[in-house]
Amino acid sequence: MVTGSREARLDRHHRLVTQTLVPARTTEFEFRAVEDAELRVANDVFREALHDEPLDDEKWASAKRTYEPGRTFGAFAGPTMVGTTTSLTSSLALPGGAVLPMAAVTAVGVRTDHRRRGALTGLVRLQLAECAAAGEVFATLHASQPTIYGRFGYGLGTRTRTMRVRCARARMRPEVPTAGTVRLLTKDEALTLLPEAYPRLRPARAGMMGRSPAWWVLGYERRMEHGYFRAAAHHDPDGVVDGFVGYRPGPFPSDDPRVGASIAVLDFMAATQEVATDLWRFLLGIDLIEEVTVYVRPTDDPLEAMLVDMFAVRSEPDDELWTRVVDVPTALASRTYGAADPVVVEVVDPLLPDNSGRYLISPHGTDRTEARPALTMSVETLGWVYLGAWRPSDLASIGRLTAHDPAALPAADRLFATDRPAWCGSLF
Repeated sequence: MVTGSREARLDRHHRLVTQTLVPARTTEFEFRAVEDAELRVANDVFREALHDEPLDDEKWASAKRTYEPGRTFGAFAGPTMVGTTTSLTSSLALPGGAVLPMAAVTAVGVRTDHRRRGALTGLVRLQLAECAAAGEVFATLHASQPTIYGRFGYGLGTRTRTMRVRCARARMRPEVPTAGTVRLLTKDEALTLLPEAYPRLRPARAGMMGRSPAWWVLGYERRMEHGYFRAAAHHDPDGVVDGFVGYRPGPFPSDDPRVGASIAVLDFMAATQEVATDLWRFLLGIDLIEEVTVYVRPTDDPLEAMLVDMFAVRSEPDDELWTRVVDVPTALASRTYGAADPVVVEVVDPLLPDNSGRYLISPHGTDRTEARPALTMSVETLGWVYLGAWRPSDLASIGRLTAHDPAALPAADRLFATDRPAWCGSLF
């Protein structure tokens, strides 16, 4: 077991970072929490960074509910906010079934005329310090530009794929089973039934995250209020919701209803493979749809094997959850490990120095140690291997970690391996 109380480690995290790494002011910017009255400005700054127009009053009335109190930070040039970041309260499912607190980072942006001057660096450092002080063991995000976040310790923790299916060719094999029924939901039903059902689905896989009320506003309520967005739920024979999809139809290519359109599926959750099969059958059977595109599906989704014509599916690999380990001792002590000889791993974390150290990792847990390390990795690389998405030996072969004892690499591969690929499945 890792020594030292969790509260003491968090206090050291916050003291070290706030005193030495996150000055309240640089020569050009001030970094601080955004007040409630400034949240709309923060949203405007973020949307401007994405080259999008500000929200009108009606849309802002719902969007402001995606901002949780005290979780938004701004970079200020004088009185003007020029950068912002926020996060949602969440949690992360680990290999072995443990669930730990996590910050789901989103709405990160810096105004174009203030980029590359340290605004983002100050914001991210302040945010990580606050995550550590709040006891959040991880920070995660979906990266619009993956080259940005590695220097802050984020590593690619889960991988996914986008699946495009041509409906006319996507006929299910006759032996593929069914498990229940699928029904379209009204907006009120979706916002009531789906948040109740989701916690029952989370234990299915490491990498899945907790969805706060703000997430449901972001993921469903706003889409249903301001666009044509549908939800359908799968019910087991007892009427219990055990899976669901959220999707929006794409634009029809013409006014002729005989010319099919497409749909984009943004949320696809299922308790079992049988439930997922029924949801696929529903999506591929919607009338007047020629193509179904499903984003962020697990890499091991077996759809191709379920179809008579596997070439009906075109799949593209993609990145998914970028993972920043904020509290390394707690994170390492809380997941399970595969059967292998113990390995001493050294972790180096320049931004949160209390994370840096040597850890003896074995199938029985972890301990801090002064022994000579077999492997040395940055906290960024730990984010790559922590959920089992990448093998330490593969990363060592390309220089992403240092193997002082190459003979330890097979054991490290087995220790960090998972029985199923980690997957988040939630956009934020």
